[in-house]
Amino acid sequence: MLDVTETTPIAQDEAETLSEHVFRRIQAAIVRGEIAPGSKISEPELARTYGISRGPLREAIHRLEGQKLLVRVPHVGARVVSLSHEELIELYEIRESLEGMACRLAAERMSREEIDELRRLLDLHERDEAFQAGVGYYQQEGDFDFHYRIIQGSGNRTLSQMLCGELYQLVRMYRLQFSAVPNRPRQAFAEHHRILDAIADRDGELAELLMRRHIGASKRNIERHYLDAQAKTANERGES
Repeated sequence: MLDVTETTPIAQDEAETLSEHVFRRIQAAIVRGEIAPGSKISEPELARTYGISRGPLREAIHRLEGQKLLVRVPHVGARVVSLSHEELIELYEIRESLEGMACRLAAERMSREEIDELRRLLDLHERDEAFQAGVGYYQQEGDFDFHYRIIQGSGNRTLSQMLCGELYQLVRMYRLQFSAVPNRPRQAFAEHHRILDAIADRDGELAELLMRRHIGASKRNIERHYLDAQAKTANERGES
């Protein structure tokens, strides 16, 4: 009896660790586009790929559904999210409004030390190899993410839960997808600096305006992408 009592918690801890590990790996693969949007999730295949039993795997899948990265389709199962053009624009409209508010609050509430740390973060972003080559923006998440730090700096827990919790990885998935648009990395970096200057000056109104414009510029890039894709499809159909 003693052996059973002592080993059960260890087995549970191992299962939780496995679930966390697989959750992070699948999450990263979806966000980076290594598992394509719309792909059907096969539990047996994932169990074989990651060497994990179905129990911890299902827990990881459930968490990914909570992050909006997987959607449950009736009679089909779980699929990787694939937002339509309209749904993606709606997501960016939400970002534009809520992150603008977060920026205004951050200008009022961030400490001088937090602002200085944010400036050092932008210095780190500027030294990134992909950024220097002009092929993308710094892609680390959490505390290494300029937007994440500002949202946390707002001091509004509900806002943080929405933008740094349930929507964060979904937003990040599309931010990464469109970060390599020509000239956008440099433009985004310059916009980040202007936003930070407004926060440092405690100008909440300007900080909010600049953040809204910043996300609005990303939204327009997405709209141009879809228009270009539609025009290309139309041309190909015309040629055929």
